[in-house]
Amino acid sequence: MTGWVVRASTEDDWQEYRALRFEMLQDAPIAFLETLEQARAHPDEHWRRRASNIVPTSRLFAAVAEDGRWLGSMGGYQSAASHDPFLVGVYVSPPWRGREHGMTDALLDAVIDWARGRGERLMLDVHEDNDPAIRTYLRRGFTFTGRTQPYPLDRTAEEREMSLPLLPPLPPLP
Repeated sequence: MTGWVVRASTEDDWQEYRALRFEMLQDAPIAFLETLEQARAHPDEHWRRRASNIVPTSRLFAAVAEDGRWLGSMGGYQSAASHDPFLVGVYVSPPWRGREHGMTDALLDAVIDWARGRGERLMLDVHEDNDPAIRTYLRRGFTFTGRTQPYPLDRTAEEREMSLPLLPPLPPLP
């Protein structure tokens, strides 16, 4: 992890989060449940609240460059109606994608660590046409549950549910 760190976001990060969210929605419009136009209409308070991490049932993590710029983010969320937490808002800027950078894995590790003890599985929904994301999730041990639902922004497409067992961390080697 040269030149960047993964950490939980704070309210002071709202402008970096907003900039990355705009990039996310422009780069991968099928991956999120919001359009770029909708995101641009949100007031500053919306971004402050989302970046603040003050709600105990959610956590937003960012891969942050030495200059403070956000290079990627992932979040965990657990609704009152769900026994298991969900992985949400997964994005890494194109120059930082790929296993050689380790950013996707580092962000996912942070969400998995947050999710442990909150349920038996970490759940996610992925657009059926998002093959790079599906490959990454399969590589990390997620499996398809068989459940699907219409993608909210295009009811002709589907989101496929995947899950990862939340095993306790392994003890350190002697």
